[in-house]
This record gives sequence, structure tokens and C-alpha cells, in this order.
Amino acid sequence: MVHVVILGAGIGGLPTAYELRHLLPKCHRITLISDHPKFTFIPSLPWVAFDLTPLENIQLDIENLLLGRGIDWIEGKVTALDPQAQTLNIAGKTINYDYAVIATGASLALDAVPGLGPEQGYTQSVCNPHHALLAREAWQKFLDHPGPLVVGAVPGVSCFGPLYEFALLADYVLRQRGLRDQVPITLVTPEPYAGHLGIGGMANSSELVTQLLQQRDIELIENTEITEINPEKMTLADGRILPFQYSMVLPPFQGAEFLRLAKGLTDENGFVPILPTYQHPDFPSIYSLGVVVQLTLPEQTSIPIGVPKTGQMTEAMGMAVAHNIARELGVIKTAAVTPTLEAICMADFGDTGIIFIAAPVLPDCVTGKRRSSVAKRGRWVSWMKVAFEKFFLMKMRLGMSVPWFERWGLRILGLSLVAPIPDSQLPTTASKN
Repeated sequence: MVHVVILGAGIGGLPTAYELRHLLPKCHRITLISDHPKFTFIPSLPWVAFDLTPLENIQLDIENLLLGRGIDWIEGKVTALDPQAQTLNIAGKTINYDYAVIATGASLALDAVPGLGPEQGYTQSVCNPHHALLAREAWQKFLDHPGPLVVGAVPGVSCFGPLYEFALLADYVLRQRGLRDQVPITLVTPEPYAGHLGIGGMANSSELVTQLLQQRDIELIENTEITEINPEKMTLADGRILPFQYSMVLPPFQGAEFLRLAKGLTDENGFVPILPTYQHPDFPSIYSLGVVVQLTLPEQTSIPIGVPKTGQMTEAMGMAVAHNIARELGVIKTAAVTPTLEAICMADFGDTGIIFIAAPVLPDCVTGKRRSSVAKRGRWVSWMKVAFEKFFLMKMRLGMSVPWFERWGLRILGLSLVAPIPDSQLPTTASKN
């Protein structure tokens, strides 16, 4: 019997636990660990901030989800991980593992810019449930006293979808309330151009995003660094001062503190290096997936930004990790796999939206090109995002990871989740089976 622990019960960790339980015989133990009792569908948090949906509508109780599924549940904060001893520490208790899957999601680097964040600073964010609720509370007060609105991202940010969603949803909500003429909106991004999304080369995404911002009378400031935030005032690197009555600014992501403290486990930002199997190159008992994975930037930009890791990319990583662990244990005999990193991102703007498809997110290392990239705008994108939220929550209730009909739908779009790894690219530990 082996013991597999999954650290994190979000969009990456929970489906991976389901997939591992589906693949591994019951004699193998699976434990899911998180310091949050609820699963949250993170992509819908901008709707929570604008009071367009209650937080409880996008959350599920994890303990209830796991009842009768053969997956152990521990609610608690991991304070230490020893990759050599293969142990975890939770509230003073030591847990041994044979395999650890790191799916901890985003820890926010709120010290990246002075004045950043809702607790110690002067800006809101929609990166976790607590912040979304704080953003909603601040938004309700803002509606009583409207004024300038600044939506931005600081250097190092990797997920830009919420940036555009928040600015354009704010425009939509304010127009619905008859307040738009009282609220000048400014969007500030470190991207070299709007619609770059941290990857570049995304078909006509720049044109679509820029046109939409112009149509909605949202001032765009691109390729710009936010250097300091004070009460009702934001300073840019070129010396410009932006006044604001309300501001939502995305912070950079980093790995959780216990990961950064584990010697040799991560880079300086807490991101975990990986092999094609998504194993750690030095600690083969450790796999990782999602935001915490270290990916190489497809291109260098004048202001540092990160590589996005969308929900679909994270699901694909989880599928690959579960498959490769099962393969190492001799449960399945097929080739090891790696995630394709083909991504779909649906951005909802209230009465319209844009869907971005990058296949794959990281261009070919030789040609520098993707197999395909698509950016399409329409009201139907908003409907699709609502439908996908409902679909994903249904999967979690039913104990599914990526069912056959979802894979079939992706194939219709010319997308896939995983691909076989040539034997020549396999690490020694992964090729032994």
C-alpha cells in the first residue's frame, strides 16, 4: 500500500484526488489536505465582487463531497514539508507520504508594491473568496459615493483575464445602475499591449480587447508599471498620478510559504520545477500542478509578467499527474503522459465576452508558433462561462475529474488534455515501468 497526499483542494487538487481514486486500487490510500473547508470555483469570483452571484453559489463543502468516495480528508494548514524525509507537518502532527501532489494554488505576493491589497493596503482583489467578499463590501460603499475607478495589475502578474473582466463588468454594472457617467474608468496593465495575456501571439486578441475598451470609454494605459499605492491615489513609473475612489489591482502569485521554506524544492518565488511527467527533478516522490508549477515564459517583456495557468491547463496537469503515479505503481501499462497545456479562457463582460483559445499556451520551442490561436467576441461567451461554472460544480458533486464527454467535446474543438511522452524524454524513475 502507498499513501498519496494531495495538498490543496481547489480546481487542481480536488479533480486530481478523484482521478487518482478512479485509477488506483482501494488498497492505496489517498488523502486530500486543505486549510479551507470549501471548494470554490475561483473564475466566478469577479461576479461575487459585483454582487452578481452569492459566494455560496460557487462553493461546495469538501468533507461532504468526499463521503463514501475512499478519499481521506484533513482540514488544516501545512506548515512544513520535508521532501527528503517525505513528511508533512500540520498543526504539529507529522504525516508520512509515498507521493505528494502539490496543488496549493496561488499565494498572493501583496508586498510586491507598497499599498497593495485590501488588508494592509488600499486596493481590492478577486483572487480568493475572502478578498472577493471584501471587494463586494467596498463596491457597495462605492455605489453610494461613486468616483474614479482604477483597475490594474502590477509587475509579475500572470493571470490577466480577471483584469479585463473586472473593468468591463464594472462598466456594465454601472450602466445598469445609471451611474456610469459619474465613474471614469482606467485600466493599467504591465502587458506590452492589451490582450497580450502573458503569452503573446494570441490571434486578434489585442484588437478585440482594445476596441472593446474604447467602445466602453475605458482609458487604457498599457506597458506601464504601478510603483506605489496610497489612499485614493496610485503612482505609475512614469510619474503619473491616478486618483481613485475604488481600485482593484491584481497582485503577483507565489508559492505558499511552506514550499518556499523547503530547501531545494522551489525557485525564489516558490514555484516548483518539473520534468515532463510533472515530477520534481530532484524529488521524484513529489508531483505538482496548477499555479505553483514553474513554466518558462514564451517571450521576454520590458516589464516582468508571468505565464498564465488556466483552469483547463490545471485540469490537464492533474490528469497527467494521476496517470503517471498510477503508471509508476504498475496499475496501468500505457506510456507516461504530459499535459498539452492547450488553454481555453472565457472572459465575461456582462452583455458580451471574449473567448481565448491557445493551443498550446507555450509556443513550439523550434518554430516559436502555436498550432492554433483564437479570440472571438460575443454574448454567447457569457452564457458559456455560466454554463461551464454549473458543469464544473456538477462534476465536483458527482466525484468526476474529466469525464469522457468533456474530452469528446474538447476533441471536437481540436484540443486535448495530455499527450504521450517519448521514452527519450522520460526521467529514469518514470521509465522503470
